Amino acid sequence: MTYRDRLYNWCIVRLLPQLQRVTVARFRSRSQAENHLKVLRRLMPTAAFVIVFDPPAPVPALTRPEQITPSTPS
Repeated sequence: MTYRDRLYNWCIVRLLPQLQRVTVARFRSRSQAENHLKVLRRLMPTAAFVIVFDPPAPVPALTRPEQITPSTPS
């Protein structure tokens, strides 16, 4: 997940047949997603959409230099 995707956690997802889905758009706030969803429902009344919160994946901890032990040549 890119840095930009981590900033935009609210997603509108279109539900498709056979349990498939497509992320339509990403937003920073839920209210922005809800407003966009209203427009989508007017334009495509037969399509199924949901708003989901996509939490950012935890960033792995970096190893500190003092934790790395230098290898000694034999």
